[in-house]
Amino acid sequence: MRFNKLDLNLLVALDALLSERSISRAAEKIHLSQSAMSNALSRLREYFGDELLVQIGRKMEPTPRAEGLADAVRDVLVRVEATISTQPEFAPETSTRLFRLLVSDYTLATLMPPFLASVYARAPGIRIDLRPQVADPRRALERADADLLIIPKDYCSPEHPSELLFEEDFCCVVWNDSPLATGNLTRDRYLEAGHVVVVPGQGQPAIEDWIIQKLGVTRRVDVTTFNFAAPAQLVVGTDRVATMHRRLAIQAQKKDPVVLREVPLPMPLMQQSMQWHTHRTTDLGLAWLRGMLGEAAASLALS
Repeated sequence: MRFNKLDLNLLVALDALLSERSISRAAEKIHLSQSAMSNALSRLREYFGDELLVQIGRKMEPTPRAEGLADAVRDVLVRVEATISTQPEFAPETSTRLFRLLVSDYTLATLMPPFLASVYARAPGIRIDLRPQVADPRRALERADADLLIIPKDYCSPEHPSELLFEEDFCCVVWNDSPLATGNLTRDRYLEAGHVVVVPGQGQPAIEDWIIQKLGVTRRVDVTTFNFAAPAQLVVGTDRVATMHRRLAIQAQKKDPVVLREVPLPMPLMQQSMQWHTHRTTDLGLAWLRGMLGEAAASLALS
């Protein structure tokens, strides 16, 4: 099929080339031979009058023209895919569909266990691919690399629909034998202590750190980690403090020698949400999965 003399099949090749930045990997991604992908790139270059991808060292880098095309091409393909892949019916009890969810380790430890148990009870053939959240998870949603994001509302994209799953508050975690475990944990004691802070990936602050920065206060960060559950273990044997999601802190208190204290700052609640691509709103399978997530979220308890 052609549009304005462009073979629309070439858009699939262009999308693969721009995401993989490698002729061989792009060919593998869309099941073409390397020579066929090279031919597709040549035809794309001729049509757009631009090199699109240029070799720099061992990598291929997109030209400014290609950068400008990337989001538009992906949006077209996502729209087409969503239209043709949406089935008029969805039977969870017999489905073997694979769903891809981008989640943090916080979500893995809290929401995923009841969610997976419930899905398995009703749809044992459904497969779930839990993928780690990247520096910009919204980008993965835009590119349809994920069916759903489980993410704090503050990080949701305004371009796509989202729905609140549950709310979470924060508390402090300190070692049992630390001086911070006794007496009032005042604002001054909290700010003067060394802190264990989560940095999920590529310099992106965790939601609790982002909130504290918005409050206009500065903490002395002694230790950073990438794992939301780790701070409770990392304060043991020290006089440091960690500010954690309360559900994770309660889990940690059952196995680690730690004490939970209230945060002496006005911390708002975290609103954990799910978000999906606007083109996938009418997807019946995804709507069912969102309902299952909502049920699992409603079952969560602080225990």
